Amino acid sequence: MRLEDRILSSPFTDPGARLKQAEMPASPLLAKVTFRPATSEDLEAILHHRREMFREMGGRYRETLTQFEAASRDYLDHALRNGRYFGLLAELEGRIAGGGGVVIADWPGSPLNFEPKRAWILNIYVEPEYRRQGLAKAITQALIEWCRQNGFGSVALHASEYGRGLYEKLGFKPTNEMRLVL
Repeated sequence: MRLEDRILSSPFTDPGARLKQAEMPASPLLAKVTFRPATSEDLEAILHHRREMFREMGGRYRETLTQFEAASRDYLDHALRNGRYFGLLAELEGRIAGGGGVVIADWPGSPLNFEPKRAWILNIYVEPEYRRQGLAKAITQALIEWCRQNGFGSVALHASEYGRGLYEKLGFKPTNEMRLVL
């Protein structure tokens, strides 16, 4: 089955069921949260999460929020519709409390990854009033599981200083990747 077919017909339609099976400390908040896949109707919520994530990281990111949002809007709108972005939203009492996603990028295989694709987790964001209650961890674990179910042998992400500790606890390791800002 092609990657696109697996993504669009993913068996991972009930992320909440998978989370209940995961071994994590019980949280009163998590007991009330409903997890669901994002649709193109959720574009504004995803953009809000992305904008706030970068705003909170500060520095140079704050200077370009308006410009990057237009590019993100175009990309995510298309990717949500064609299955190249799998978004997951956490809802509590009718409000989106947090979310995250996986971008599926074309990539020329490597000795450790024979598939011409790569998974990147991004946009992990939890609204301030719901933080420190296990929601970011639950979202990230669900996205990791989605990657496993869709045939990815690994998944990458870029960690902010705020999220690095969580990602390390979940098993993410620094790699040899480097970047030059032009």
